Amino acid sequence: MMKGFDVSSVEVHAISVAAAASAVQAAVAHASELGIRINVAVTDSAGVLVAFLRMPGAFLHSVEIAIDKAYTAASFGFPTSEWMGILAGDEALRLGMPLRPRLVVFGGGLPIRDGGHLLGGIGVSGGSAEQDAACAQAGLTAVGLSS
Repeated sequence: MMKGFDVSSVEVHAISVAAAASAVQAAVAHASELGIRINVAVTDSAGVLVAFLRMPGAFLHSVEIAIDKAYTAASFGFPTSEWMGILAGDEALRLGMPLRPRLVVFGGGLPIRDGGHLLGGIGVSGGSAEQDAACAQAGLTAVGLSS
């Protein structure tokens, strides 16, 4: 053991199954109000899927996009909509990062936070980037968490 460090365990914060289930249900309810059909996914802080819902008639390809938006938001800790601004200033990053598997660089993915702790990510796909982000936010708001 290194002096001053306990390397035998690490405290991990993650969204609960109940909160994840409530968040995807709230995102779907918001999508219904908007008149769109979505897929919505919640991952834990390691990017592992915790909850998922697909509305009947939602785009099939959007299943993986929603999961990957949640994964991207959880793995970097910021909304997927911020990627375009980040990539704009660095040509090598702009060319290389979008080639990474599972990285989504458009809106609809939000990190899930409780205070200063990153708990996971929520990703929505099926509407416009703005509609997807609004549905994801509705999911977080319903469970009292932030992005």
